This record gives sequence, structure tokens and C-alpha cells, in this order.
Amino acid sequence: MSPFDRPVGPRSLAVRAEAGTAAAEVLRRVLAEDGARLVLLVPDPHARFAAVELAAPFAAEVVDSGYGMCSYVFAWTPEREPLPEIGPLKPYLAGFGDLRLRLDAATAFPLGDRTWAVVGDAEFPSGEPAGLAPRTVLRTQLTRLEEHGLVPSIGIEHEVVFRNLAGEPLTGHGVDYALGGTERLAPLLADLRAATAGLGVESARAECHPGQYEVVLRHRDALAACDDALLLQMATRRVAAQHGAQADYLAAPEPGQGNSCHVHLSLSASDGPVGFPFALGAFMAGVLRDARSLSAVWAPTCNSYVRLRTAPFSPRELRWGPDDRTSSIRLCGTSRLEFRFAGADAQPHLVVAALLAAGTAGLAEQLSPPDAGVPSGQLASSPWEALTLLERGRVAELLGEDVAAQQAALLREELDAALGSVTEVHRRRGALRA
Repeated sequence: MSPFDRPVGPRSLAVRAEAGTAAAEVLRRVLAEDGARLVLLVPDPHARFAAVELAAPFAAEVVDSGYGMCSYVFAWTPEREPLPEIGPLKPYLAGFGDLRLRLDAATAFPLGDRTWAVVGDAEFPSGEPAGLAPRTVLRTQLTRLEEHGLVPSIGIEHEVVFRNLAGEPLTGHGVDYALGGTERLAPLLADLRAATAGLGVESARAECHPGQYEVVLRHRDALAACDDALLLQMATRRVAAQHGAQADYLAAPEPGQGNSCHVHLSLSASDGPVGFPFALGAFMAGVLRDARSLSAVWAPTCNSYVRLRTAPFSPRELRWGPDDRTSSIRLCGTSRLEFRFAGADAQPHLVVAALLAAGTAGLAEQLSPPDAGVPSGQLASSPWEALTLLERGRVAELLGEDVAAQQAALLREELDAALGSVTEVHRRRGALRA
């Protein structure tokens, strides 16, 4: 087995660290070869990677020493402009200094042409982890869950719409589970299969809406699941561009349509998987209690709320059901939960961290879930409502005050950008007033 393989199932942080140490030895040798290149990646708050590319032989040294990246990557807008320098954001913006990226060699993934992508963790020069880095937020919640003797296994499903450069979907109609009608996608998908062969794909299929497709990775430890979900998105965009197309991960490609980020979660103790309703039930009860407060994590953009308000399989109502895709939490069998809150625009590390934070609180308090099918509330219906919940709800208690402040600053900037632009909706409704 290659040290860069993605093993299926749960791995504790300690076991994962051991895998990283073993992979580092191999990666060091690979990157020392003439012509080798390293693309060092760090997940930012906008569900994308910031990157630095390094060439041999220096790339091999970075495996041990790490490398610098400007700290504002965790406090910037989608346009890469700095957020206001307030409160917890100041250490990331004052002076625009460097954080050090420490490579997690277990994430190494070949990009072809002797180039390797590796995801890193960010720390301040003092060695303190960068608390606003999505990977750090997730590590913190994994540590808390492990204190309860449990380790999660995570599977992430992202949907994407393939369009031509004019913005038209590459199929003329919905193609759910279809073969016929997907012929225009076939060359792109063949190259995508080749580009993602090392990520451990479980399944791929055409989806409900025009041009929509879904590629599912096998269940793995939480860090690997989130890193690999972003690697899959990166590879998908690259392959689409090679075919003169674009990969659209908008939460709502059109009104009534949804690109989702469904998260499948199982819990395991030392003696095997945890079933329902015991620990898994308490975990789910915690998520149901706090899902509304965490709306901004599941739905970070204005477009997110088009999905939640109009897409029929993106339920805003909080309820669970056995094998029920109309519910916001679906119980699959007896030991796996599917959380259907988040859109494809959500940051997966933060989504999983929020689920773990709320679920761990439910475990700690030994909460009991409501009966199946019984509503227990709703997600926020607008970004303004989500912003109020960020500022007054339990997000600071669950994810920390710094993360709550970061998410509030990001959502305020999102609203400012929306209110500073003129859209086709404005023009159409303005014409109707004439």
C-alpha cells in the first residue's frame, strides 16, 4: 500500500499523525528528484485553497521546515481583499506578516508532470496554531470528540453543474441517474476519472438538474474527507477548463435547484461502530438543537439562501427520518447519519467542525432526539437572520469567539457586496414598476 493512499473508515488524530510521519519520509525523497514540484495548499474560509508552488530541491526541505504564507488568507474576502481589522482578525491583518505552513504529508496527491499537491496546517511564528484556519478549527473539534472515546468517519457528497463558457448547462434537461443525455459530458468525465484516480472515488452519477453531476469519495477520517473534497473540486475545475467548460459549485445554480454538500457521518469507539439511538442519537440531538445557530456555516453566501428557500431537497425545516431524503437529517441504516444542511459553497472543514461541535455537546449533555418526522425548528431564512444568530447565538460557545467573529465579518462583507451591486432581479422588478 502506498503511504499516500486514503484508507477507508475512521482514524484517530494520533493514528493519522503516524501516517503523516511515514508519508513524509517518502515525500521527501520524491521531491528531492530533479524536476519535481510541490504545490503547498491551505484551505481558506471560502471553500478553496490558497497555494504556493515550490521546485526541487528546495521543495524537499519544506517537508521538514514548512513554508511561509501571508496571514490574511484567513481574513480575506472572495476577491482576496482584507476584511476590516477588528478584534480577533487583527493578528491576521496587522502588518500582513507570514504564518508558517506545516505540511501534512498524508494528504499528498499527484497532479501529474511530477507535481505533488500537499495540504498544510498554519501556525504563528511562535508555533501556536492559527485559530482561524479551517483545519485548526476541525482539529480542535476532533480532539474534543476523542475525549468522549469516539472517532468519526466522514463521507462528503458535492454536486456540481457543468456549463459551457456561455453559461449554458452541458445537458439540456435533468439527468438524474441517466446515461442517455449525458453524452456531451463523457469526454470531460473520462478525464476527470483519470485526474482523481488517487482520491478513492466511491461512485459517480448524473444528478437531478441540467448539467449536474456528483462524484462521491469513500468514507475516511474527517481531515482527509474535507481536504480531499476540496482537492476533488480543484481537479474538477481544472479538467472542466481543459474542455472549455466551467464547474459551477453555486449552492443554487438556478431557483429551485441545489448543489449540496451532504455530510455522511458515523461514529466509532474502540470496540466498533456506534449505533442508533444511543451515542449517535445524542449526537444527532445536539446537532438538531444547534443547527439553526450555525446557519451561517451551512449557508455562507446570499446564494445559499436561494437554495434553502427554493430547492425541494434542501430542507430548511429541522427534522430527522429513517432513509428520508426530504428530512434535513437522514438516518441511513442504524449507524450512519446524513446531514443535508450545507450547500456546495460551504467550507467543508467548518461544516464538519460545526457538526462535531454541536454533536459533542449533545453527547456531553446526553440529549435525546425528538421522534422521527417531528420538526424541531428551522434554519435561518436569510443571511441577515443568520448574522444575528452568529452574533447572539451559541456559535462562540461551540466554535470559539474568534471563529464566530470571523464568520460574522465574512457574512457582513457578503451582504455589503450584494447591496453594492445591481442584478437582473433589480432590473426586472424595476421595469415592472414603470
